[in-house]
Amino acid sequence: MLICVPGILSKDDVAEFRHIMDQSDWEDGRSTAGAQSAMVKRNEQLPPDSEVARKLGHRIISAMTANPRFLAAAIPQQIFPPLFNRYSAESGHHFGIHVDNAVRGDKLTGLRIRTDLSVTLFLSEPEEYDGGELIIEDLYGSHEIKLPAGDLVLYPASSLHMVTPVTRGVRVASFFWLQSMIRDPLARSMIFDLDTTIQGLSQRMGRDDPEMVRLTGLYHNLIRYWAEV
Repeated sequence: MLICVPGILSKDDVAEFRHIMDQSDWEDGRSTAGAQSAMVKRNEQLPPDSEVARKLGHRIISAMTANPRFLAAAIPQQIFPPLFNRYSAESGHHFGIHVDNAVRGDKLTGLRIRTDLSVTLFLSEPEEYDGGELIIEDLYGSHEIKLPAGDLVLYPASSLHMVTPVTRGVRVASFFWLQSMIRDPLARSMIFDLDTTIQGLSQRMGRDDPEMVRLTGLYHNLIRYWAEV
């Protein structure tokens, strides 16, 4: 399941983030890569435990968890503290094909999560850079993702994916992972479809319609059946 969620951050928020990040020190992005990923990762990142990264990450989590589409798609149980990376054409940055680690641990808080979903939140507009597409491979082929600043994409952490070389400008993004209450991806996909259908129908029928009440009950009972908490 690959789902785009628009408008997590406003354009003003993105501008503020970029101003703060431009004033910050960056380090080699391989410091948080696994053994296989480190061989193909060429970018920079904000130090994960820095005050800047933690404050900006907290704002992202607050914005995401107030977004109905994100909650419907992810059904999050634990969200890893967001990280921030930068790819520049001048340095020939890219990230070759890889798969994310199955488990991620946060040294600062001791949090450990199973990485069910990967998240990329774009902080550069598409016209600011050439290349830098996020390529995600699944059973249906390769998907090329390059979203407006402030939008994010959710995709299975088990997917092979890459970031193509940036050939002009700079690509800035936040990336992180989450553990969903619904471990099974097929169950999670069906619950997402049911949730979005309920939201659409409720605008026409009202939430107090008897059939809407039944559908909402079905949604919660499926969550109750599948959830791991």
